[in-house]
Amino acid sequence: MTSIYLETGTKKVFACSIEWPGWCRIARSEEEAVDRLMEYTPRYRVVASRAGLEFEPGEPAVVARVPGSDVTDFGVPCAVPDLDREPLTSREAERGVALLRAAWALFDEVAAASPEELRKGPRGGGRDLSRVVDHVVEAERAFARKVDVRHKPYKSGGDRDAMRAELAEVLARPWEPPQTTGWPPRYALRRIAWHVIDHLWEIEDRR
Repeated sequence: MTSIYLETGTKKVFACSIEWPGWCRIARSEEEAVDRLMEYTPRYRVVASRAGLEFEPGEPAVVARVPGSDVTDFGVPCAVPDLDREPLTSREAERGVALLRAAWALFDEVAAASPEELRKGPRGGGRDLSRVVDHVVEAERAFARKVDVRHKPYKSGGDRDAMRAELAEVLARPWEPPQTTGWPPRYALRRIAWHVIDHLWEIEDRR
């Protein structure tokens, strides 16, 4: 089985995998969200393969539900489920970081191979490539502060790489409650990976 949880707003629902950080999809109902999540299995398999992991998910099983908010309806997962406050083993943490590193690598490669002008439309609105990349980079720096990784605005690609290296090192550690940062690391892995992968797929869809 593939364990998932649902985050439900008033208009939209996210279906998110528990074991596979970043594999999250949104739709207008629970059933549609789960179906959409499973439709993206081949695309997430590319990320898992890059991380050196076999990805053959089984039938989805909803193991938790959390209330969302207007942020959920806007299209961003924002609720921290209780299961993310459970202890995180070093093996789980290192596996999650491997998937996050894979997402980073694929995002950078796809961005480098894509045109500056992307197709306009509801997916991403009117942002061209450089603005999508800048958004991902700056959001990631803000996300990192949620686990006490703090870096000033970047002056070079090396600054970004240094932040990512520190973030990966922090998130690869085992963790147990109590929570002392803005996000528990299990949630931080999922949310950061989702943001990178979501915009990776946006670029692929719009180029």
